[in-house]
Amino acid sequence: MVRWEPDAAGRLREAAMALYAEQGYDGTTVAEIADRAGVTARTFFRHFADKREVLFAGSSELEELMVAAVAAAPASAGAMDAVAAGVLAAGEVFEGRRDHSRRRQALIVATPELREREFIKLAALATAFTAALQARGIPAPRAALAAELGVTIFRVAFERWVDGSEGDLEKVLRSTLAELADLTA
Repeated sequence: MVRWEPDAAGRLREAAMALYAEQGYDGTTVAEIADRAGVTARTFFRHFADKREVLFAGSSELEELMVAAVAAAPASAGAMDAVAAGVLAAGEVFEGRRDHSRRRQALIVATPELREREFIKLAALATAFTAALQARGIPAPRAALAAELGVTIFRVAFERWVDGSEGDLEKVLRSTLAELADLTA
């Protein structure tokens, strides 16, 4: 095994994506991913808790970025404006990553276990948004409603963006936010 090559985590992610596409998620083992990446299974587990997490690496950092944007919204911003700031913060993260995101999303949609994991991550984001809004003085029920709407906007916009029918993710996020405003006007 060539252990000294740099970016083992990146190589593991690419190996997993390739194997999942070739053999399906269920038909792929951690040992196969590690072998394809040129590392040991032990090295795999230094970077990822399990084979699901290869697809969700970076989600904690994304959540932190989005929640920080909610917290940093102007003091005069209402709940939805603060959530919109958090949702829009995600746009830059995915710049130039549509193809990867499209492949990842296809795997998630095709695999119940991965869909479940995605829903858990989105629920955690809603909880974090709610806490950030409450820290801004927004009452709990209103904070929870705004947070859930924000997560739904992010999910719907992300799905539209990976379908490739619209421009960059930030543009799609803004468009989806505008659609919500139109629906509630």
